[in-house]
Amino acid sequence: MRLKAILDWLDRHDIDYRRVDHPAVYTCEEADRLVPPLTGAHTKNLFVRDRRGRRHFLVVVGWEHQVDLKELGRILGVSKLGMASPERLWERLGVDPGAVTLLAVINDEEKVVEVVIDAQVWAAQDLQCHPLVNTSTLSIPRRGVEKLLQLLKQPYRIVDVPRRALAP
Repeated sequence: MRLKAILDWLDRHDIDYRRVDHPAVYTCEEADRLVPPLTGAHTKNLFVRDRRGRRHFLVVVGWEHQVDLKELGRILGVSKLGMASPERLWERLGVDPGAVTLLAVINDEEKVVEVVIDAQVWAAQDLQCHPLVNTSTLSIPRRGVEKLLQLLKQPYRIVDVPRRALAP
């Protein structure tokens, strides 16, 4: 599924959103400079896997969040979380690096990706996310995100994602 298809899907299911288009962004710093102002929690999304590559997680956090993967692995009950390869990302969520987004769960038909959303992000009234491409950003009310996850029958967990301590 691509941009037009995801927007059509959201429209068909009466999920409100605001959209802005912008140059391609690959980092939070680029997004801060290039994405026009939009309401909602700024998010970044990590696609990680366990040591053996049997379990995959989409972790949604605030874009300033430095995730402690070791501690998150302990919370999730898995050993050694690490970044998944671009090939795994494409195979499971159908997006390229730089376009990782909560909305990509629409491509996870087998429900093999475990969604983990940081409690601080979930507390926001609106969430920002890419619509499967990194040249647009949407602001979607949290209730719309909940509706999307329910319609897709996509399980998710809200956790306090641990932060990595910054060096003094």
